[in-house]
Amino acid sequence: MAEVFGYGDFQYTFAEDWAKLPEGKRLLECPGVVCDSEDRVFILTRGEDPIMVFDKDGNFLRSFGQGLFSNRTHGLYIAHDDSILAADDGIHTIQKFTPDGEKVMEIGERNHPAPRWSGQPFNRPTSAAIRPANGDIYISDGYGNSRIHCYTGDGEYKFSWGEPGIDAGQFIRPHNIAVDGDDRILVVDRECHRVQIFDPEGGFITMWSNIHRPDAMVLWDNHIYIGELNGMGGVDDAPGLGHRVTIYDLEGNRVGMFGAKEEGEGAGQFIAPHGVAVDSTGAVYVAEVSYTIRGSHMDPPRELRSFSKYERVR
Repeated sequence: MAEVFGYGDFQYTFAEDWAKLPEGKRLLECPGVVCDSEDRVFILTRGEDPIMVFDKDGNFLRSFGQGLFSNRTHGLYIAHDDSILAADDGIHTIQKFTPDGEKVMEIGERNHPAPRWSGQPFNRPTSAAIRPANGDIYISDGYGNSRIHCYTGDGEYKFSWGEPGIDAGQFIRPHNIAVDGDDRILVVDRECHRVQIFDPEGGFITMWSNIHRPDAMVLWDNHIYIGELNGMGGVDDAPGLGHRVTIYDLEGNRVGMFGAKEEGEGAGQFIAPHGVAVDSTGAVYVAEVSYTIRGSHMDPPRELRSFSKYERVR
């Protein structure tokens, strides 16, 4: 019998060797993943095939985005209409695609970052999300800013909020963003170990604390799935600090969690969760930046597992 991970209503088994890759293709570090309305799985990579598409059984369908990204692809988001937003902190842009891979928009001046900490768009943006009510695009920005920007659905700038700090409405590396069914804007504030929640105009509502370096975030079926990155400098090898997926209800109560205390490539283990997605069956897909966090520091450096699927059993 397969080992079961998690607890309560959120229990999973590891889907071993899920991705069936054609010869010559590989999942070269995976910073993001999303599932569309047909349970197709879109995986963001840092390789020759920036966005790879699979069916729910792991069969490779196609890839797209070649020549459009740097080697610092960062965040992937899928909207209510299956349109896709991809953040690239290497070229400082957000690109929008149809599910078929047609590029329809780009926000940001490619390869021309705003001055660091200026608050102007963009300096190494991390992710983006769409508000279904009016199509507005909210962008978390990011590594060289501590700021959230709002654009119209046509890519016209509207307003921004946030600055470096730990108080409400301030950020230390806003890393991912989402919009819930009540039009609340959720931001994972990674180095503050929290999620902050705002109204559509950037007004602070509340925060959920004590979430270790939240990296990834997706809303599904009245729950929020968060990928937690491993420990930081000086304690990056400490057990029980991150490398797990936690599940919260919309009031911020933790209702599920899985991921071993020790990082690794085995079933139930993670190294560096950076993207998370959930399909219609409740299966969870986890994308990891394992090479950046761990593999690049090995002697000799080596590629580590950067993607996994967990099937829900209850």
